[in-house]
Amino acid sequence: MTDNECTNMSADAMIAASQAFDRPAAWALLTEWTQGESLRKHALGVETCVLAYGEAEADRLGLTGASREELLNLYATTALLHDFDYERHPTLDEHPFVGVQELARLGWPEATRTAILGHATYSGVPRATHLDKVLFACDELSGFLTACALVKPSKAIADVEPAGVRKKLRDKAFARGVNRQDVIQGAEELGVDLDAHIAFCLGAMQRRAGELGL
Repeated sequence: MTDNECTNMSADAMIAASQAFDRPAAWALLTEWTQGESLRKHALGVETCVLAYGEAEADRLGLTGASREELLNLYATTALLHDFDYERHPTLDEHPFVGVQELARLGWPEATRTAILGHATYSGVPRATHLDKVLFACDELSGFLTACALVKPSKAIADVEPAGVRKKLRDKAFARGVNRQDVIQGAEELGVDLDAHIAFCLGAMQRRAGELGL
């Protein structure tokens, strides 16, 4: 299959052709449903933080080879797809339910669908697994870290420091769209100190700054 053929394929066709629920398939689905650059970048930011936690979990479990790759693929693709329906269906009665229905139709794993439902506190779906908790913990925080970077003169996340992030979290006028309670609750559910959680996600995003446009 040529690059041009891949470019012209819909997300459905690409998934059907590859029979793989991997990152290229997730990215194809995300970009088909989401045209806005900011939402795509948000997905990449969340993926960065979630994948870093996935790598730490794989290390903790001693996973190697195919088992490790499977876990990391699950974490990365779930993060990329957590808001893929938001641009088309932004209301509380539609997001993320419409997206999860589409994922079920396409055959994406139940673990992905459950975590995506769980990241919306109003869905009523409990966050039971490590992936569920990590996605919720990283969603709002990754967006907040991006906001912290963009107000820097350099607009570079390399210039963001954990102490500055904590200070801005207390400033209710800054990045008002970020739910502070979700950030705090996310760290608590994950069983991680909030400062450590901030530093961990910040470090992950700094390492991938070029890909994130930060």
